[in-house]
Amino acid sequence: MDSLTIIYTLSGILFTATIPTIIIEYVVLVLLREPDKRVRHSSVLINLITNITLNLCVIHFCYSLRSIVIGEVSVVTVEAFWYYCFLNNIRRAAAYSLLCNASSFIIGYLAFSIIAHI
Repeated sequence: MDSLTIIYTLSGILFTATIPTIIIEYVVLVLLREPDKRVRHSSVLINLITNITLNLCVIHFCYSLRSIVIGEVSVVTVEAFWYYCFLNNIRRAAAYSLLCNASSFIIGYLAFSIIAHI
């Protein structure tokens, strides 16, 4: 891959997947009434890392249901441990990670399904 292709791929991922994911998951944390701003603000950083990594892996290795499921389970696990570092409550951290990621995945899937049929 040349540098222009890499830049194009990263900018596409950033604008079509990462930014919407960050917004959705931040809103979910607000709706869950998470009082700690560190948790909400740190969700931006962890999503930059996990979302871009997941999308690059899916694009580079294999765009299949299996790779997406494995990737999403990995992301939920990593983000649960990330939230645990702030919350010191593994159940709450796992619930946040699962709810945030399920919300962004479902909303993203629906949005792309609608766009594909326009």
